[in-house]
Amino acid sequence: MTLDEIKRGLRAFAAGQAAGVSPLYEHLAERAADDDEVAGLLAPAAEPALLLAAAHRLVQADPVHPLSRYYPSLGGFDGVDSGTWPTFRDFLLERTDRVRELIASHRIETNEVGRAAGLYPAVAKAAKEAGGKIGLLEAGCAAGLLLGLDRFGYRYQCDGGEQLVAGPAKAPVGLHCALDLGEGAVTPKPAKKISVGARVGLDTAPIDVSDEDELAWLEACVWADQLDRIRLLRTAAAAQRKDPPELVAGDAVDDLAAAAARVPEELPLVVITCRLLAHVPEGRRGDFVSELAKLAGTRPLWWVSDEPYEVALSYVLPGRDEEAFWGGTGTCTLGLVRWNDGKADGVALARTSRYGHRMTWLAR
Repeated sequence: MTLDEIKRGLRAFAAGQAAGVSPLYEHLAERAADDDEVAGLLAPAAEPALLLAAAHRLVQADPVHPLSRYYPSLGGFDGVDSGTWPTFRDFLLERTDRVRELIASHRIETNEVGRAAGLYPAVAKAAKEAGGKIGLLEAGCAAGLLLGLDRFGYRYQCDGGEQLVAGPAKAPVGLHCALDLGEGAVTPKPAKKISVGARVGLDTAPIDVSDEDELAWLEACVWADQLDRIRLLRTAAAAQRKDPPELVAGDAVDDLAAAAARVPEELPLVVITCRLLAHVPEGRRGDFVSELAKLAGTRPLWWVSDEPYEVALSYVLPGRDEEAFWGGTGTCTLGLVRWNDGKADGVALARTSRYGHRMTWLAR
């Protein structure tokens, strides 16, 4: 990747992801795109967010540095001003070796706890159809925090003022999600609770939140001025330490069956994918769906997908071209698929926002 390509990527990140969401990261990415020395720290990595995650991690390790004043995650309260970029630039260029080491040895890791608010109604629907206790398997689980979704509390605020409540009354993690209805849709009534008998996560490099360094990197990947996201991450990680799921290393396609075998066979299996398949090579996405179909031939199985329509649900529910439009906006389609006598039966339940703050229910 050339320096010009890296700089274009930083500008695209600033305009397409950070703008209107993170004033700090928008400012830093824009300035980095005009600075050969700082942008060059990314080479040969392709992901602009790695530069910002590396900086966040290094400020975590040096919280008395003046740069911390601009990082709300570290208690800073100075907004973006004329000193932000010079302080950031000097901080990184004084630590070029460490920055390059972090970028070369790490990848962006996301385990957005808020996305459980989108997943919960679909998993609850699958559990209702299953008729009892289920086993959860998440492919692409990162730290596996979403596997605790049955232990979270949910409040869905409907446009008309109605509030839907689900999950334990005294849940350690509480999620709020705005809910509106698509044309012809009927307000969902998610079950108050789900009974989960086993939790297994599959990832190429699972994250252990009991390891302080791994947790610190996971937190560093969250934008530093997104305090709600960081708070949810910390709270969910603390809760998970008390009763962790089983996390196994492996490929989402090649090792799916082996991971599923770790869920007791008497439990109906609910497989979750959340923002995974866009990162899987296009030719392998169909293989993933084929593996699900094979598993469904051996045990009751539901697939809950919170993914761009074109990389997931389109493989079993083609022709929903209106859903493909949303893939480039950070909005995904919540899908639920079950196989009956070898035939996939899929439905688009909702559109979900990037971090789980809003969903538009589509199901009738």
